[in-house]
Amino acid sequence: MKIKATLDRIPGGMMVVPLLIAAVLNTFAPDLLRIGNFTEALFVNGSSTLIALFLLCTGAQINVRSFGVSVGKGATLLATKWAVGAIFGLVAYMFAGDNGLWFGLAPIAIIAAMTNSNGGLFVALVGQYGSKEDRAAYSLLALNDGPFLTMVALSVFGAMGFVDGMFSFVSFISVLLPILVGMVLGNLDEEMRDFFDKGSSMLIPFFAFALGMGIDFRAIVEGGLSGIILGILTVFVTGSAGYFVFKALKWNPIVGAAEGSTAGNAVATPAAIAAANVSFAAFTDIATVQVAASTVTTAILLPLYVGFLVKRLEKKGYTFDQGNMTKVDV
Repeated sequence: MKIKATLDRIPGGMMVVPLLIAAVLNTFAPDLLRIGNFTEALFVNGSSTLIALFLLCTGAQINVRSFGVSVGKGATLLATKWAVGAIFGLVAYMFAGDNGLWFGLAPIAIIAAMTNSNGGLFVALVGQYGSKEDRAAYSLLALNDGPFLTMVALSVFGAMGFVDGMFSFVSFISVLLPILVGMVLGNLDEEMRDFFDKGSSMLIPFFAFALGMGIDFRAIVEGGLSGIILGILTVFVTGSAGYFVFKALKWNPIVGAAEGSTAGNAVATPAAIAAANVSFAAFTDIATVQVAASTVTTAILLPLYVGFLVKRLEKKGYTFDQGNMTKVDV
């Protein structure tokens, strides 16, 4: 059976499919895997430990020795993506209804989805339309993997009075520390970075399944359409913001647009945030589902949007030769 090949053909499949399977099991047969010992520890209660290990593996991929133009481009993308997601999240908190949602969207889901990006999709798109410097910018973009930037935004909103208090320093460090440990190990030893890189991919379906065992299927039905809307917003708002910022800086704007996605690992962010601040626990289920729907939506829609932008530029006389965008004199 070609299980992995099948999952790879589905956008975000390695994350979304196990999560949805577990959610169905939890809805219709909630006690099937709740039989104690290793089975329950891994498949039901293991999400926190598995996410922590995943964050450590992700941290090991952050290369602090990257400098130059690539870092400048990566930092610009990182800042643009975070600013847009944070602003939308702030608006959502300001105008949320009595149920804590804004047009059916959980503010924490908006921030998690819009500040995070699919690194694999970015590399694939930039590999086709960007230069080596553009591709190297990804080393800095690893910072938006996981809950760190979402926590930064929520901490700012806490200081402004829009969320229930700021995170305590200890809670913040307890979530951040696995990333820092991985970052130190990965930068001290390239072989350790390669070792942890293999682990990060393997852990995704396992913590996704454990997260799914905490979701009722009714939450998927409730959050599905709004999650698709969140994905559309992520592509057209954050992707367009990156496009115009890069265009203003006279860089290849397609590279900026390539950040308009939501990564599969962002599905774990609401749970990580709830671990740091219990006041977000009530929104974990619906936020997780909405981020998962955004992951699939952006994986399908972003390449189409980038293709449209490329065609638009080509009609204006630009060409993409070996990743370099140049204007053809007519």
